[in-house]
Amino acid sequence: MQEPRIVIIGAGLGGLVLARILQIHSIPSTVYELDVAPDARKQGGSLDMHEESGQFALRTAGLYEEFRRRTHTQGEAIRVLDKNGTVFINYAPENGEGGRPEIDRSALRNLLIASLDPGTIVWGHKVTAVRPLGEGRHELTFAAGNKTMVDMLVGADGTWSKVRPLVSDAKPKYSGISYLELHLSDVEERHPDSAALVGPGVFFALADNKALIAHGGRHIHLGASLRVPQDWTIKSGVDWSDAAAVRDILLKEFADWSVELKDLIRNCDGTIIPRLIYALPVGHCWAHSSGVTLLGDAAHVMSPYAGEGANLAMLDATELAAAIVEHGDHIETALTQYEAAMFRRSMAAAEKSAKGLEMCFAADAPKELVHFFAALH
Repeated sequence: MQEPRIVIIGAGLGGLVLARILQIHSIPSTVYELDVAPDARKQGGSLDMHEESGQFALRTAGLYEEFRRRTHTQGEAIRVLDKNGTVFINYAPENGEGGRPEIDRSALRNLLIASLDPGTIVWGHKVTAVRPLGEGRHELTFAAGNKTMVDMLVGADGTWSKVRPLVSDAKPKYSGISYLELHLSDVEERHPDSAALVGPGVFFALADNKALIAHGGRHIHLGASLRVPQDWTIKSGVDWSDAAAVRDILLKEFADWSVELKDLIRNCDGTIIPRLIYALPVGHCWAHSSGVTLLGDAAHVMSPYAGEGANLAMLDATELAAAIVEHGDHIETALTQYEAAMFRRSMAAAEKSAKGLEMCFAADAPKELVHFFAALH
């Protein structure tokens, strides 16, 4: 019997983990990715890999040792401040490492890409339409007009998934938080005061429904976040490609914050990217549809304020791969088994993420976050 043709839409962490584990078990798959190359766009900052999810996925994928060679020393340090620069939490694990090692998202993605057989990922293929053909098969149409047939379809294509409408009418909603993605490069040489302020790990400065949240190290990846209306980036009248103008509006928004904190904005590099935080409803699920499923943000996009997104996507992929391996040609059994467990897991994570958002943007922030981290450490 011919093996079912498994197609994964999206070469993010979840889609790549799924393809890698299937490859280990000699199950072919194809990953279609809209980016034309691995380095076509920035992949974000640092990720902490949780033992029960991200690390478990990497062990299952046979890449754990390679992953550990790429992690950051002292990347698990935590600093929590208020807008005046008062430090409430300054935690560093013993010997510089705890149970959640940090790695650059780009480094992790490149590791997964390199682990796949040539031709597994088809770059520069943007899916524009998906059509059910019956009996679990689907037809994909790409931006160039070419089409392909699929026996089993996995949507790993993020927040605005093209595959999700096959199984669910739910659409992500604006969370109330917008943020500007900033970077400070080579900070130990160029901005040593900012390097010392942020430290080597994760950094929170919170107050007044605003936040500066960063990952430190050689480079600082910073999000300047605000609780604002959804159209704030439009009505502000700013040319978001004009870095100087963007810095000016942010410095006005954070005008009563300490000089040291404002220097993180003042000294950032020239590329500043506005982003809005969206989330699907907590507990998002669907009735199973033949031959198709979702993983990662396509299934359960949530706010990033609990650090669950990447880890959850990788665990989704690991459990989906395990179900496919276990049930062989019985695709529907594999998919329904995977979805039942994923729905329960993602609901708990979404609740945690929603709570994390409220802790970061509470009226008395950083009080609740300080209590949370104090209880952990």
